[in-house]
This record gives sequence, structure tokens and C-alpha cells, in this order.
Amino acid sequence: MHIRSLSLRQFRTYNRLELDLPAAPILLLGANAQGKTSLLEAMAFLALGSSPLATADQHVIHWNAAEAAMPFAHIRAEVVRKDRTETLEIALERKRISNGSWRMQKSIRIDQRTVRRADLAGHLNIVLFLPEDLALVHGAPSGRRRYLDNLLSQVYPTYIDVYTAYQNAVSRRNALLRHLREHGGDPLQLEPLEERIVRSGVTVSLYRKRVLHELTVQIDRLHRDMTGGKAWLQLQYEPSFDPIRPSAISAQLDTPPEVLPEEPVDVEALYEAYRRALAQRRHIEIQRGMTLVGPHRDEVRFISNERDVGTFGSRGQQRTVVLALHLAELRWLEAITGESPVLLLDEVLAELDRARRSYFLELLNGVEQTILATTDAEMFPESFRDRVTTYQVTEGIITPA
Repeated sequence: MHIRSLSLRQFRTYNRLELDLPAAPILLLGANAQGKTSLLEAMAFLALGSSPLATADQHVIHWNAAEAAMPFAHIRAEVVRKDRTETLEIALERKRISNGSWRMQKSIRIDQRTVRRADLAGHLNIVLFLPEDLALVHGAPSGRRRYLDNLLSQVYPTYIDVYTAYQNAVSRRNALLRHLREHGGDPLQLEPLEERIVRSGVTVSLYRKRVLHELTVQIDRLHRDMTGGKAWLQLQYEPSFDPIRPSAISAQLDTPPEVLPEEPVDVEALYEAYRRALAQRRHIEIQRGMTLVGPHRDEVRFISNERDVGTFGSRGQQRTVVLALHLAELRWLEAITGESPVLLLDEVLAELDRARRSYFLELLNGVEQTILATTDAEMFPESFRDRVTTYQVTEGIITPA
């Protein structure tokens, strides 16, 4: 899988861009704030249906366009897959509605056919590495949940639908909780909404649990290689309503996590545990006006040799974990889809020692298209620079270097 061409209009720093891309390693070279990261963001937007960096779609619209009467942004790419070529497009338009306020309208098309966001799954798969990804290990749990949601949404349309249904049900329950707090009423009227939350919430958690188990198979091997066999690594999922917490792993464990069987799942028991958790917390949730249990409160931990790397790991250890995570993601997507995803890397070699740089670059040989953004080409060995296509990025203008 690779992106053959990319077209941008009014996206971030780009007024207009038409760019052809080879199915090969590509180096984007330029100073900070010139548009390198925005280019990677646009590609990721087409894969995910939303920006991995912006909290709202309107933030990606070029500042000139944002001041116009009809602000908009447009992204289009030709994606070559092993059996066909497709055109993906996303258009954003900020429209004024009858009450005078603004509404952001998003239109998604595949080969000129309007589709839902969920229909993007599988049409462009990407692995995105950003400097701020270190926060995946030590940052807030919301970042780890978002990472999982973005990964699953690239492959499973059903996941997007069920997660959207869950979010909507939680939002409606929160509104009812606030109503009960302010005006009183029978708390039992929460039950119909709670049943929707239970059904969709358990499905969301099972998807997340499954992908984390499968990622652990890959991430442990990669982490052992990067650490010279000194440390194993496991991803540990902690659903907020699961009555059975993951058991601790012995420091003397000789069996690699990949051969440990996945825990059997009793879905009905999970439904009942979730119903019970919601019922037990109703009183405090009415006081708080929000739902306090569910996938929107779940946690993911990186455990290495019985230590939580997010809490106790050094910065170097955390960066190694992030590298292993993205490489595991790459291999997982290859296994699920049968195609190599597009690898998008922003300053990936920063803070890596020479050995880990060489190890990482060697792993890129099997990827059809890798796009690397950097401020310093000298960070890459000459042998690597000789075989990549290099573009200079300056104030939203891209030229061959």
C-alpha cells in the first residue's frame, strides 16, 4: 500500500499543494513550522477520518480560509493497494446555520462516492510516529485510549459504529444525570440508557482487549531485541468494570507473553458486572452529573519486568517502548490486512542512540512507503540518504532536494 499522489487545499500551512509520491522511502527536510508535520497529519486524516493532532476539525483549516465567508479545507489522495487504486477525499466546510451560529460539515468520499467515516476503514492504513508520542507511555490515560480507538478504526468499521453508539449513550446519560441532580426524579429512568451503554461498552472493551493481546505478541519480541534480551514488555488492559483484574506476572517468568493464552471471556458476566457497577454508582454520579465507569475511563499500562514503565521508566526506556509499540502496530496491521501500511515518521531518530537508529532503519526495509520528516538529514546515515527521495519543505512549498 502506498500514496501515489496527495492534493491539499487550505489545509494548515498549505494554500494549495499537488504532490506525486514514489512507492519508496521519502525524506521531508526543513526547519520547524514549515509544514512537514502538517503533511503527515493530512495523510493520517484520510486514514482516520479525523486529525490525530487537532481536537476539532475546524483547527486544520488554513488561517486565510478561516477568515473567509465560506471557510473550507480539502484533502485528496490516490492510494495504490495490491489489487486496486482508490481515490480518498475529505472536505471540511464551516457553514453558518439559521440561528446565526457556525457548524462544521465533513464530507468523505471514496472514488467519488459519499461514505460514512466508518467506511474509510481499510482503505488507507497508516502508522504515525510523532515526538509527543512519548506521552502514550507516561501521559494521561485518555491518550492511550485514543491511540487504541484510532488503530481499531483503521481496520474495523463495526468498532467505529459501536464506539459512536457508546459515546452517544454516555452523553445522553450524563445529561439525564444532571437533570436528576437539578430537578430530582426517579433514578430508575436511567436504566434504558444504561442497557445501551452496557451492550456497546462491553463490545468496545472486548475489541480493545483483543488488539492489546495481539500487539503484546509483537511488542515483546521487538522490545527484547531493542534491549538485548534484558527486558520483556507486556501491554496490560484495565477495564473499569471488569470484575477480573489482570494477574501480576512473576519477575522470574520464563515464558514469553506471546505464548500465554488469552483469558476466556464470559460476555454475560461482563454485562452483569457493568450493570452492577452503574447501579452502585448512581447516587454519586447524579451528584457529579457524569458517568464514572466505562470504556471512557479505562486504562492501559506498559509493564516491563513487573514495573510500570509510565511511572518508573526513564525517558530512554519510555522512548524504546514507544518505538516497539509502533513497530508492533505495523506488524499487526500487516497481519490483519495483508498489506504493509504507510509509515509516517516525524523526527523518529531524535534521542535514539546509534545502535537503536540502525536497528530501526533496518526494519524499514520491508515497508513499501515510509515518509520521514526531519530538520536534520545528517541524523540519517549516508547509505540511507542515498536511497531515499528527498523533498525540501519551506513555508508550505515542497520542492525536490
